[in-house]
Amino acid sequence: MSSSDIFIGETIGTAILILLGGGVCAAVTLKASKARNAGWLAIAFGWGFAVMTAVYTSAPLSGAHLNPAVTLAIAIKDGDWKNVPVYWGGQVLGAMIGAALVWVTYYGQFHAHLTDREIVGGPGAQDTKVAKAAEAREAAAGPVLGVFSTGPEIRNVAQNLATEIIGTVVLVLAVLTQGLNDKGNGLGILGALITALVVVSIGLSLGGPTGYAINPARDLGPRIVHALLPLPNKGGSDWGYAWIPVVGPLVGGAIAAGIYNVAFA
Repeated sequence: MSSSDIFIGETIGTAILILLGGGVCAAVTLKASKARNAGWLAIAFGWGFAVMTAVYTSAPLSGAHLNPAVTLAIAIKDGDWKNVPVYWGGQVLGAMIGAALVWVTYYGQFHAHLTDREIVGGPGAQDTKVAKAAEAREAAAGPVLGVFSTGPEIRNVAQNLATEIIGTVVLVLAVLTQGLNDKGNGLGILGALITALVVVSIGLSLGGPTGYAINPARDLGPRIVHALLPLPNKGGSDWGYAWIPVVGPLVGGAIAAGIYNVAFA
């Protein structure tokens, strides 16, 4: 496959992944959404179906890596690094496009949520209530950031990093052992459904501590978009945590490739 096919396929596939995955987070989180408060099951299955749709769409062009950790693992497994930058570039760009499309789709809901006085506090709050109003805005901003990127329930660097590494090892081992297409270049069409169910399983079993990024592009691209978008009362983009869902999955992908080479190759 050509470099242009890889870049286009990864851009389109990752955009679909984030549009549908971020979309289910927005649907469950935001005020005036018909799916608000649908819960963690909806999020886990929504992300799984997002993976399936993205893989089916992009596999004919690029092999549907859709994840820098998968690309890294395949490069380690095969010893072929020449297209890694092309894959990574398409993945990050696609993730940013997908996040922007989530904002467009839920534009009214974002505005309603982040300007609701019951949620963020009123702009005319009395002096004695300023601190509570600021706390309310922060409480509203956290879940909205969660539409775009992940964050831990308990901030513990070692645990958070380990959680992302472990979840990514499970995902990438599944990709390497059964989700490769005939050319050995990524998530193949026949492996799409199984891989989607693996993502659901990871979300249900391992997603509680950090929100299971398990994909550097999935977290970094939308976090950049969150920082750039003109969302009122959106709060910060939590850049202090942002390295964990990038480094953790890359380490997990490398470990998975090592396990594969030792146990399966």
